[in-house]
Amino acid sequence: MRRRSGLMCGLLLSMALLAAACGEDDTDTATDSATTTEAPGNDRGNVDGVLKIGTLVPQSGDLSAIVESLSTPIDIALKEINDAGGVNGKPVEIVQGDDGTSPTVAETTYGKLVNTDKVDLIIGPAPSGVAAKLADAFGTDMVPACSGSTTAANLTGAGNGFFFRTAPPDSLQGPALSQLILGDSRTKVAIVARNDDYGKGFSDALAGALEEGGATVTATVLYDPAGTSFDGDVQKAADSGPDAVAVIGFNDDGAKIINTMIGKNLGPSQIPIYTADGMQGSKFGATVDPANPGKVAGIKGTAPAASPAGVESPFQATFKATGVDPIFSSYYYDCTILMALASQSAKSDDGAKIQEAFAANLAGDTDCDTFADCKKALEAGDTIHYRGASSTFDKWAKTEPATGAYEVWSYDAAGKVVTEPADKQIKIS
Repeated sequence: MRRRSGLMCGLLLSMALLAAACGEDDTDTATDSATTTEAPGNDRGNVDGVLKIGTLVPQSGDLSAIVESLSTPIDIALKEINDAGGVNGKPVEIVQGDDGTSPTVAETTYGKLVNTDKVDLIIGPAPSGVAAKLADAFGTDMVPACSGSTTAANLTGAGNGFFFRTAPPDSLQGPALSQLILGDSRTKVAIVARNDDYGKGFSDALAGALEEGGATVTATVLYDPAGTSFDGDVQKAADSGPDAVAVIGFNDDGAKIINTMIGKNLGPSQIPIYTADGMQGSKFGATVDPANPGKVAGIKGTAPAASPAGVESPFQATFKATGVDPIFSSYYYDCTILMALASQSAKSDDGAKIQEAFAANLAGDTDCDTFADCKKALEAGDTIHYRGASSTFDKWAKTEPATGAYEVWSYDAAGKVVTEPADKQIKIS
């Protein structure tokens, strides 16, 4: 933990005022409201001085293959929080819930967490489509939620200020994936994407960036992820004459698309295939073909960096020791720490007050990168700038990061993920 000099604070204040005047950043506005506005709250019988966190992670459904990557960092953060004395003098409690990678499952779980378990806030959900379905409820019920993996562009500003995310939006990752494709001299690209909030938003951002970079999008095919046959979808992409295909899907449906492409001689051994984080993971190759995971060899993609260049956090070493895939893990860790710090600075487990305090802890004067150090600073009456595991949070846009760092990765001959060195990361702002 370190204190910035008075000169630096003055410079930052001047820059912040200029940015606010230009309409570029609202962090300072959020900071002011967090310290001057008294929220009425919406007491569901949950405000009792004990911070209770509910989780919405994919224990079932298409994203269940990465559930450990999302739940393990939450558990690590919870231990660190309670080892530091908890929040507002009491241990933090957790109630685990399944988002099912499905709005229907998630709505049922959410109702139980909020009305029966009386949680104060939510960590999750994992899929963008689920977050879009629950966003209005977060705002109406005044239950702040923070997801470390929902990236759909249409979630910006969702939830009336009660929905936060630490993962950068796909309006940033689309251009990052475009840079990777264009850098490989691909000029005719077919896009095959899930027909949902995630797939449509990502494909729009990717198509725009590709065309701006001089490439031609030969076809954009939106498929039903619950479908049983993808022959027609893949054939449309093949008939467009591409020199590369970008597939935007999740583990299970993405594997079906790749299998269909292989069956039509459009697999990664015949044509360059690109993708993103939804199809990244140690289990993907086996989902495509349990007998030959190496069928996915050569597929390349981008993903929000597990360890962004320039970011130093004790979490990285702690998490690496678990052996769990680091998919969005640092982002879920940061969500949990930031929510706990918001409750600590608000001196309350009232959701409305936690929501107001959230952004202020990314714009203060005292830098800190652990819950314990940040808590000490808050208790001393200082304002803090949390430096996280997924980002230094230098630019924050009300409820989400304003910048993104994306790692470049690929599948090797054994179907394992190989990540390029940090100096190959693509940074977008």
